[in-house]
Amino acid sequence: MKKKGLWTFLICVIFVLGFTGISYAAWGTKELDTEKAAVTFAREAERGGYKVVTTEELKGWIDQKKNMLIVDTMPYEASFKKQHIPGAVNMEFPIPEMTKLDDKTKIALEKLLGPDNGRLIVFYCGFVKCTRSHNGAMWAVRLGYKNVYRHPGGIKAWNEAEYPVEKVQ
Repeated sequence: MKKKGLWTFLICVIFVLGFTGISYAAWGTKELDTEKAAVTFAREAERGGYKVVTTEELKGWIDQKKNMLIVDTMPYEASFKKQHIPGAVNMEFPIPEMTKLDDKTKIALEKLLGPDNGRLIVFYCGFVKCTRSHNGAMWAVRLGYKNVYRHPGGIKAWNEAEYPVEKVQ
């Protein structure tokens, strides 16, 4: 190999190895965060007894005009009023996992969900780490609803997919 070609080769190898090393270092840290979020989410879903739907799948259901109820669990004024998934209704839930459901909230949730316990119901909130939708989905299951889903990416994933949103007028 000629001297110039050797130097070009060595510079390319150093360049690639350098970025690979940086990538592995960054990948390792981010992967730990991803793993923690994934395990937390999986454990919430297991405790809650609900199913999970992706952003793309939910959009497909909306496009197919599936008979379903979509529940935005974010605060009305701060979030739902400004933007929500088309067709969604609002019922705010707290962030910490709810170990009890007071009578007023239970009555409101049952009224919102309706008498058909086989109805397709999707809960969402802001993003994967937000647990408002976990609370809604978990309590719907505990109240006897059988076809309950949580959309983990929430409005953030919906926006990142560049799907349309609605606003309260």
